[in-house]
Amino acid sequence: MHRLILAVIVGVSFCSTTLADIRLPGVFADHMVVQRDQSIPVWGWGDSGEEVTVQLGRSSKSVTTNPDGRWMVKLDPLAAGGPHELKVSGKNTLKVDDVLVGEVWLCSGQSNMAMTVSRSLNFDKEQTQADFPDIRMFKVGSNSQPEIKDDCKGEWQIASADSVGSFSATAWFFGRKLHKELNVPIGLINSSWGGTDIAAWTSRSAQQKVPAIASKMDLYDKQAASYSAAQAEEKFQAQLKAWEQRKADGKKVGRKPRKQADPRLNQNRPSNLFNGMINPLVPYAIRGAIWYQGERNSKTIADGTLYADQLKTMIADWRYRWEQGDFTFITVQLPNFHAKQTKPVENTGWVMVRESELKSLHLKNTGIAITTDVGMPNDIHPKNKQAVGQRLALWALGTTYKKDIVYSGPIYTFHQYRGPSDTKLGRMQVYFRHIGDELKTSDGKPLRGFALAGEDGIWHDAKAAIASGTTLNVTSKKVPDPVALRYNWADNPIGNLVNSAGLPAAPFRTDTWEIK
Repeated sequence: MHRLILAVIVGVSFCSTTLADIRLPGVFADHMVVQRDQSIPVWGWGDSGEEVTVQLGRSSKSVTTNPDGRWMVKLDPLAAGGPHELKVSGKNTLKVDDVLVGEVWLCSGQSNMAMTVSRSLNFDKEQTQADFPDIRMFKVGSNSQPEIKDDCKGEWQIASADSVGSFSATAWFFGRKLHKELNVPIGLINSSWGGTDIAAWTSRSAQQKVPAIASKMDLYDKQAASYSAAQAEEKFQAQLKAWEQRKADGKKVGRKPRKQADPRLNQNRPSNLFNGMINPLVPYAIRGAIWYQGERNSKTIADGTLYADQLKTMIADWRYRWEQGDFTFITVQLPNFHAKQTKPVENTGWVMVRESELKSLHLKNTGIAITTDVGMPNDIHPKNKQAVGQRLALWALGTTYKKDIVYSGPIYTFHQYRGPSDTKLGRMQVYFRHIGDELKTSDGKPLRGFALAGEDGIWHDAKAAIASGTTLNVTSKKVPDPVALRYNWADNPIGNLVNSAGLPAAPFRTDTWEIK
């Protein structure tokens, strides 16, 4: 009896000690990179009322844990450099080694962000050029959660020939370009999951405030409410028994039955990936975010149109959560895909997502990487991630880092209708920003990819000509009085307009006609 009591006492004492241990989130680990030149939040958990001291480099702060055991300090800004040791002391002491200070970017999205360097163009060559110990990547473990979580799994990896093959290719080529231009350590946090909907990456509370988005959430909620684990198991067993009997009888059978998964855990359920893969990173100091997603939301024109509200909502939501102001957010515009354009205008969900992504530029400190020339018609995962990462980095370098460069392809700004001239044709005169020295074509051939429509709304191929190197004149013999113009309005467009840096123009339209 006395031995039993002693065992219980020892057990209670052990549990108490465990609860009192200071603990850090998974993102705070050896080889991490923290953001330079701004406050550095460090947080974790311990026993209620415990005194915690955090030290990194010359910066040190102390705090007392709250009643829930949560604590957080904001260390003073540090200049780029390292390595440093992060030391956290309370009733126990934690040490995180080889901490660098530099530029940190969150890299998120679906499969084209998750796609690794090993699957990109010229991997053998890229592997031999991957010795960059000051570039590190943290891969957030896949985690779909119906409730908000405050921690995640993952590890920081140092870029090398052995490790780079598993890095996100888009993030890697983006980070490598930044490192070469800025000459500071680069930290890339890869939180991505293939085939996922943007709704999964945005908090539930943010989406509920937007009626058009909330209706989609209702659909998922109804599916979750109607799910019964017992009924799913019963149905599965019946299907499995029938399948096995047919197989035993030598009859043709299809795929082996699968039990219905709990829809509450589905990775596409609104907010599930925010809960498990974004919230655990908040408020880790970052410079900005790059986003490569949209394929999942391109199935219908309605979904592609709604994407504008969804992307705007997600950007605002993340900025609100991080409390770092309007940090830079750069989106990869969907590339060319599917069959080559044959009609003057081809309305699809893919095209509408592309337009919705362009609309994100209405928000402060947002950018876009135009990729309509580097996709693959038969592969939704184009291999030229070098170009994608390069264009993301150019936007960051030209805006966030104030480099005097041409950092984007031409983007439509406005147009003017010019009445019939001696050719008896009205024309559209079109203006752009991000021209560089001049507008030109990528292949030296006449401009293509333009379409005009009159009041009847019927689209016809149009002829475009560069005027004075900076504007375009667009005409069509079939549309003597044009009222609307579109460019590269197709999944796999044929347009060839670029600027002096060779960067492609973004698809655009001058009309606001409803597309059904």
